[in-house]
Amino acid sequence: MPVKSQKLSTEDHHSTTVPWLPAEPLLAPLLEQAHDLQQAAQRLAGVGVPLELRRLLQAMNAHDSLALEGLQVSPLDVERALRSGDMLVSVDGLDDAGARRVVAHMDTQAALEARWGGWSCQKIWSAQMVRDIHQDLFARLPAADLVLPTGQAMVPGALRKRAAGVAMHAAPAPAEAGALLARWGAVYGGVRRGELQLVAVAASHHRLAWIHPFPDGNGRVARLHTHLALGALGLTQGLWSPLRGFARGDQAYRAQLAAADAPFAHEADGSAQRSGQALAAWVAYVLALCQDEVALMSGLLDLSAMKDRIAACLAYEENVVRQGVRSASMRALHYLLLTSLAMERSDFKALLGLGERLATAQVTALLKSGLLATDSPHGKLRFGVPQHALRFYFPGLWPAAEAGRGAAR
Repeated sequence: MPVKSQKLSTEDHHSTTVPWLPAEPLLAPLLEQAHDLQQAAQRLAGVGVPLELRRLLQAMNAHDSLALEGLQVSPLDVERALRSGDMLVSVDGLDDAGARRVVAHMDTQAALEARWGGWSCQKIWSAQMVRDIHQDLFARLPAADLVLPTGQAMVPGALRKRAAGVAMHAAPAPAEAGALLARWGAVYGGVRRGELQLVAVAASHHRLAWIHPFPDGNGRVARLHTHLALGALGLTQGLWSPLRGFARGDQAYRAQLAAADAPFAHEADGSAQRSGQALAAWVAYVLALCQDEVALMSGLLDLSAMKDRIAACLAYEENVVRQGVRSASMRALHYLLLTSLAMERSDFKALLGLGERLATAQVTALLKSGLLATDSPHGKLRFGVPQHALRFYFPGLWPAAEAGRGAAR
C-alpha cells in the first residue's frame, strides 16, 4: 500500500550547507522502499539461528568491511585465527595484523549486538556513540597496529587533528568535525520512528563517512554504526547486514558514496540540488541492497530445506573426507538445528541411535569436523557451522569462504 510522505522541517533537518536528508519531492519513492524493507525484515524476524552461525556472520561482516579498505584476509585464515581447539582466541594471541583487525571488528560487533536493545535513538545517533564505536574497535588492538602512515599513534575515540580525504573527497576541516558530528547526531537522532527512520539510517551512513571524524577507521565505524542502527530498530536480529552487500558490490558502494559527495554549497549553479539528488540515489541504493540481503537470508534460513542440506554435507564428509563422520547423524543434527539450543551429550547420543562406543566416536568426529560445537571437553553440544559446510548449509552466503574451503578439502 502507498506510504504517505512524512513532513520534514527544513530547520530541523537541513543546515545552510548540508542536506542531511533528501528533500520532500524525492522522499516518496524512498519511503515506499523503506516500507517494503520493513515488511520483509519483520517476516524474517523470530527465526531461530545457531550461535555458531551468528559468530560466522560476524566473521563474514568483519572480513567484508576490511576488504572494502583493501585489507585482504583469507576467510580460512580468519577461521584459523578464531580457534585454538574448540575455543575462541583473543586478539592478543594472534600474530597476524590482518587477523587481529578482523577479530577486533567481530568482537566490537558482538558487543553492539549484545546491548543495542536498550538504547534510544538519541543515544544510537550521538557523537558519543560514534566515538565509543571507534574507541572499542581500536582499543582492542596493540599499540603497533595504531601507528598511522604519518608515524603518529592514533588515539582510539579521538577526533582527527589533521586535514583528510578519500579519493576526490576533501573532508571538512578538523576544527569543524566535532560540531558536524554533533549536528549529525541531533538530526538523525531526532527522526521519528517509521519509514523515514530507515531513510535516516542510509543517509547517516554517508554523512558520517563524509564528516570523516577520525584519522583512520572511518569506513569501518560508519558500517558498524549502520549495522547497529538497523539492529536497534529491530530489523536484523543479527541475521543479516548491509556490510555483506557493500562488499559484494564494492565498486558500486564506492561509486555511490563518491556521487553523494557532490558539493553542498547553495549556489546559483545548482550544486545543492545535485547533492540532494545524489543523496537520494545513495539512500535508494542502500535500501535496495538491504532488501536483497533480507531476501537472501530468508531463503537460506528456510529450515524445511535444511534436512536435505545436512544430508548432502554428511554424505560428502562420509564418502569424500572420510574422517569418521557418518550420514546416520543427520536426524540428530537436524533436531539440534531446529531447537537452536545446546544439548547434553547424552541426549545427542541417544538421538544418534548408536551404541555408546559408536555414539561417542561419532560425537568426536562431528566435533573435529566442526559440525558440532562445544565450549569445553565435556560441555553441551551446539549445531556447528564450519566454513567448509557453508556450500551445503548456506550456499552463496560467503562465496570467498566457500571457494577457499572447497579447494582446501
